Amino acid sequence: MRKSLVALVGRPNVGKSTLFNRLVGHRLAVVDDTPGTTRDRIQADCEWSGLLFTVVDTGGIEVLPERVLEKVDFRHKDIELLAENSALFIRQIRAQAEMAIEAADVVVMLGDAETGPTAADEEVANILRRADKPVLLVVNKADNAARRDAAVEFYVLGLGEPYPISALHGTGVGDLLDDVVALLPPAPTEEEEDESTKIAIVGRPNVGKSSLLNKVLGREQAIVSPIPGTTRDAVDTRLTYHGRPVTLIDTAGIRRRGRIERGVEKWSVLRALRAIQRADVALLLIDAVEGITAQDTHVAGLILDEHVSVVIVVNKWDAIEKDTYTMVEYGQRVRAELNFMDYVPVLFVSALTGQRVGKVLETALRVQEERFVRVPTSQLNRLVREAVERHYPRSKRGKRLKIYYASQVAVDPPIFVFHVNDPDLVHFSYARYLENQIRAVYPFAGTPLRLSFRKRSGKGAPK
Repeated sequence: MRKSLVALVGRPNVGKSTLFNRLVGHRLAVVDDTPGTTRDRIQADCEWSGLLFTVVDTGGIEVLPERVLEKVDFRHKDIELLAENSALFIRQIRAQAEMAIEAADVVVMLGDAETGPTAADEEVANILRRADKPVLLVVNKADNAARRDAAVEFYVLGLGEPYPISALHGTGVGDLLDDVVALLPPAPTEEEEDESTKIAIVGRPNVGKSSLLNKVLGREQAIVSPIPGTTRDAVDTRLTYHGRPVTLIDTAGIRRRGRIERGVEKWSVLRALRAIQRADVALLLIDAVEGITAQDTHVAGLILDEHVSVVIVVNKWDAIEKDTYTMVEYGQRVRAELNFMDYVPVLFVSALTGQRVGKVLETALRVQEERFVRVPTSQLNRLVREAVERHYPRSKRGKRLKIYYASQVAVDPPIFVFHVNDPDLVHFSYARYLENQIRAVYPFAGTPLRLSFRKRSGKGAPK
């Protein structure tokens, strides 16, 4: 489901991450605590006045070497020093703001009440003023009356009335959220049901997304019509593949610019997130030469979070020196590094030569069908009973987990509910074990499973 997106932008050290944690209601660590999924987190859902939307934090982008940052305090008196040392800084800030404009429904720009407006703030504001997006100017660290009064200095940026807040203490954040929600677009109406299978091509810059798309379209005998995407950051391509309607969601527009690779790659996840939320299946492209990177892991995590099916496509396979075992060993390495996705098919292709590109849509559609597999209740309970007999759950504080009954309650994605004596006794490793036992009989290739454990209540519940 596509959710509205609110992006927090601004130069470093203005409190973006603090506001992010305040908006989503809790502190999110840099490393996700979900077992097996170590990745950066820069996005989370926020609910206000009954509306759910996604907040994206731009914190963590390093824009200047530390030795330069130590010399600059970003006040008016240091604008000359900033100008001398910040060519990279300005390019990073510009790229960050442009990415936010492209992907977001509402942009929240943060300034610092303590330092006042700076040259970097003006650079961001220049870009935002030209954008056809709602922009709210927030002046953070307004922790006392003097700083709240000083927020009027930010009128010079030409972005309207500043919102003085304290993200640390929560002052003024409620009023800000009221106005954010008022600016969000209305929920889309389902005037025309689209029954096509939506396949998103995602991955970091320069892995060959555009090349793969072009090769897929060039090789298939298909009816193709480019149409505007339902989000501002993608163009969809509809085609008919062996009689089945397919919508390819292309996210290949991000390009590296000069020396700003790190900032651009960090922000390219916004485009991936938008595409993933609309997709049935995601094609996660990996560069065969460079291997799995932190950015790849991050995008994989986004796919998992949205419960979207996935096919890993290792591109540029023609550039790898190979022997009889190369493909097997590489596949094992991919699954080890993305160990929270060991159920995912891995394809080795070359968008340049067309090698195995014909397998891409075929595999994606096969994976999409797996989302609708339903396990009969009797077979599921027999499978679970045998799994428990093979490996009893460990006791916790003298109590042992008991599973009374299991059923599959939904498809697309598949959801399994286990009625147990105490959900707190379910260790994540045992839940993973049960999932693996289900997959041993019903593979659900490329498709995430959701396992829910509920306490069985009522007079009929066994003691």
